Amino acid sequence: MSHADAVVELTRRVSQTWGNAPQWLAELKRDAMLRFEGMDWPSRSDEDWMRSDLRAFRWEKFLQAGVSEACIPTWRLRSGVPLAGTQTLVDGQTVEEVLDPSWLSKGVHFGSLRRLLDEDSSPWRTYLHSLIDGHADRFAALHAASWTDGTALLVPRGLAIEPVFHIGSLLRSGGRDDSHTLIVLEPGAEATVLTESSGDEGDSEALHCGGVELVLGAGAVLRFVQLQDWNSASWHFAHQRAKLHRDASLQWTTAGLGSRFSQVAQQVLLAEPGANSQVNGVLFTQGRQQMTFNTLQQHAAPHCKSDFLYKAALQDRSRTVWRGMIQVDPGAIKTDGYQRNDNLLLSDQSRADSIPGLQIKADDVRCTHGSTSGNVDESLIFYAQSRGFTRIEAVRMIVSGFFQQIFDRITIPSVREALGAAIATRVRNYE
Repeated sequence: MSHADAVVELTRRVSQTWGNAPQWLAELKRDAMLRFEGMDWPSRSDEDWMRSDLRAFRWEKFLQAGVSEACIPTWRLRSGVPLAGTQTLVDGQTVEEVLDPSWLSKGVHFGSLRRLLDEDSSPWRTYLHSLIDGHADRFAALHAASWTDGTALLVPRGLAIEPVFHIGSLLRSGGRDDSHTLIVLEPGAEATVLTESSGDEGDSEALHCGGVELVLGAGAVLRFVQLQDWNSASWHFAHQRAKLHRDASLQWTTAGLGSRFSQVAQQVLLAEPGANSQVNGVLFTQGRQQMTFNTLQQHAAPHCKSDFLYKAALQDRSRTVWRGMIQVDPGAIKTDGYQRNDNLLLSDQSRADSIPGLQIKADDVRCTHGSTSGNVDESLIFYAQSRGFTRIEAVRMIVSGFFQQIFDRITIPSVREALGAAIATRVRNYE
């Protein structure tokens, strides 16, 4: 299929799928489609993409993707945790959703974004695509135009939910996932959301082009976890945004393990005084994987705190790129911003690019950043071997210890255990 034919086909599908959509949503889709048609793919002349090679990417093939049979995996994050609601998606479409009736009776909305929009779109109109800028790049426009389902959660004012919400997403070999996640916590609400994505064992290329929007009202508290483990042939593109109002608190943990190529734009907007965000990133790459994370901590109000910590372990010929920015807007005094990226190179062929940055336009602020990259200390391996450990056991312990600072921040045991186990199984002999 040619590029021109693919654009025509995508336009037809968008029009057909959303023919009975509310006018505001139909207009949003049409505008995004027009933007997509008029834009080029990002190139190495774009600052956020200068270390990304998209020459092998052909989005047209995913419009007529042939996929394997769905085999739902055993989800790792939900083991042993009480659940308020669960949702399962296959190639971006909901196949199962459950919400505890006790929470439904209290005004909680959770599950398929498409279903909830069909039932009543009014609660979502203010928030949907309020954070993700469809002009950011062509992938953002493609996502805004093409998504047909996803996840929505709305927690009413003052309601604290102790059980967790779990979202599991399977991307099949040869499939496409354009799903959108929208989480809204009204003032004083509190919730925990665990999301994990998985790919099957096929070797056909797959595409994820997604979006995440987190909106926290005044005093709201959200714990949000993402575990990404697509298969090694998948392309993963995502725009992820959070907006925090007065005294809101966000703990956001993201783990990138799978995919052939990943490019994620992650931004947190501290919009009102007293907002507090902590972002924890765990990356483990192997083979010829590349993962790029562009993060932004935007302080738009005074007396806010942001803390970003990313750690990556790389083996074989894999590569990571982390570009972090703390932006302090005029008037955002008493800002406390911190960012750090540490990289552990498990082979001489791996590469980690780390680019922290500051843009400060206010006085009386505290902003710091740091970055380290290095190999495993041979003396540590020797010490462990002298105590009876094999070399691979020693390396696994050292890698686990490298990530321990992030594990210690995570308050949910199932998440700590799942991340630790996933990383340990990937570590091979370190030369």
